[in-house]
Amino acid sequence: MTDTAAGFLTQEAYDRLKAELDQLSGEGRIEIARKIEEAREEGDLKENGGYHAAREEQGKMEARIRQLTELLHNAVIGETPADNGVVEPGMLVTVEMFGDEETFLLGNREIADGSELQVFSEKSAMGAAINGKTVGETASYQAPNGKTIEVKILAAKPYTG
Repeated sequence: MTDTAAGFLTQEAYDRLKAELDQLSGEGRIEIARKIEEAREEGDLKENGGYHAAREEQGKMEARIRQLTELLHNAVIGETPADNGVVEPGMLVTVEMFGDEETFLLGNREIADGSELQVFSEKSAMGAAINGKTVGETASYQAPNGKTIEVKILAAKPYTG
C-alpha cells in the first residue's frame, strides 16, 4: 500500500517520528544493552530465554531505527493541504471504484499514526493517477494484474487525524 521509504508527511508526523527515532537510538539502545548484559550474566546463553528475547527485541528496535532514518531522510514535509477539493498528499479521499465507495488517506501511513485507516502512497499506481485531480474527475490506472481500473473522485478533504 504505502512506500515506507519516501512520501508526504505533515510537520506533526515528522516531529513525532523524529522524537521516536531519537528515543530509540538513545535511551532505547542503552536500555536494550543493559537487558542483554543482565541476561548474559545469568549463564549459559544456549538455554537463556531472557537473553534470546532481549536480542530479538534489539533486532526489532534496530529495524525500526533503520526504517525511521530512511523515512525521515526521504520524506517530503508539508502542511496539511487546503480544503479545495484537489487530491494531494495529506488528503482523506473518497473514490468510487467497481461501483463501491472507498475512503483512504493519500500519503504515508505514519501520518495516520496507528489508526485503522487505509493508506495509499502518492507514489502508488492509484495515488499517482488521482494526485492533482479534483472532485468529480475520473482517473484510471493499471493494476499489477494488468487490468485498467477507473476511479471517480467523490470527495477530498484534508486529513486532520
